[in-house]
Amino acid sequence: MAHALGHDVVFEDFFPSMVEKLGAEGFLKELSYGFRVLMDEEKEVITFESLKKNSELLGLKDNMSDDEVMCMLSEGDLDGDGCLNEMEFCVLMVRLSPDLMDISRMWLEETLAKL
Repeated sequence: MAHALGHDVVFEDFFPSMVEKLGAEGFLKELSYGFRVLMDEEKEVITFESLKKNSELLGLKDNMSDDEVMCMLSEGDLDGDGCLNEMEFCVLMVRLSPDLMDISRMWLEETLAKL
């Protein structure tokens, strides 16, 4: 299923099938790998520049506009520093997948039920 992220940025939602195939731990490792590919190696966060440069690695269209990059950064930037740390990136990726949000909610409920 394709999902839009502001300003007509569209990506294909493969996350639910990845979780099914890799399991939760394997999926989180893949997200971590994706973060490392996109991050600015010196700052160890995803910056405007590193996201713009590497956007095609996300399966997004080539040459994202500055507005599209800013929209993605602001959507995931929880602490207001203008960058995405690894936790913010992972949260954003999960939030962009409605099916994965449902799976996450189920995991949370199962975990809480065990307490």
